[in-house]
Amino acid sequence: MDDLLGLIRSAAGRHGLNLVAAIPVSRYDATVEAQSRAGAVAPEARSAVVIANGGGAFWQAFRKHADTHPGWREREHPLDDFTREVVERDLQPQVISRGARCVPVYPFSGAPTLNFMALGKAVALAGPSILGVVVHPVYGPWVAFRAALLIDRELDAPGDAAGFDPCPSCTVKSCIPACPVGAVEFPKGWDIPRCVAHRMSVEQPCAEHCYARVSCVLGPEHRYPDDELAYHQMRALRSIRRYHQAQGKRTD
Repeated sequence: MDDLLGLIRSAAGRHGLNLVAAIPVSRYDATVEAQSRAGAVAPEARSAVVIANGGGAFWQAFRKHADTHPGWREREHPLDDFTREVVERDLQPQVISRGARCVPVYPFSGAPTLNFMALGKAVALAGPSILGVVVHPVYGPWVAFRAALLIDRELDAPGDAAGFDPCPSCTVKSCIPACPVGAVEFPKGWDIPRCVAHRMSVEQPCAEHCYARVSCVLGPEHRYPDDELAYHQMRALRSIRRYHQAQGKRTD
């Protein structure tokens, strides 16, 4: 099955999806609750191939695609739609062509899906951080899980981040003073209520990027481009506002 994983990596890499690793589903399923297990999505699956990006290459591929497809940026979820297109047009057929069954799963698709944070750690593509995001030994916090392929073949090819847990030994911890509202602490980590309350304020300065994440000493050369940072940050804010409105809370 090494040739299958190589084909997936090659097809994914052409679009900036440069982090690909595989894990037996039994190993992942043992780390999560029943509703997040691979068996709840694809009972026949034996392996999960995780598709991720490190750095800004995937965003560059998205830009190129959007530039050549008028109206793409005006879609409700343009980056998610681009991810689906790449996975289902270029990656899934590689698996099917080898006689295997393959079910794509996405972190943005809603239930049933996988716990991608747990999956990324289990497959050794990233480790924990006090920022509330995972971190990679090379790309630092500039990594994201885009999809997983649940395959009925046995694959076991972990990434390079086994045991990676950099925050306790970091002597700089520049992310902590960078947060304007003190929502990052050690060893406590990310204070979600404090962060959300600040993000909901009218004059908050975090609209276009997270100061703490940008200040991380890991992989600064792989930082996302400014327009990508703004894209993700503004969409996160919209989701927070929708949630608060649904709860009957004030959003200003």
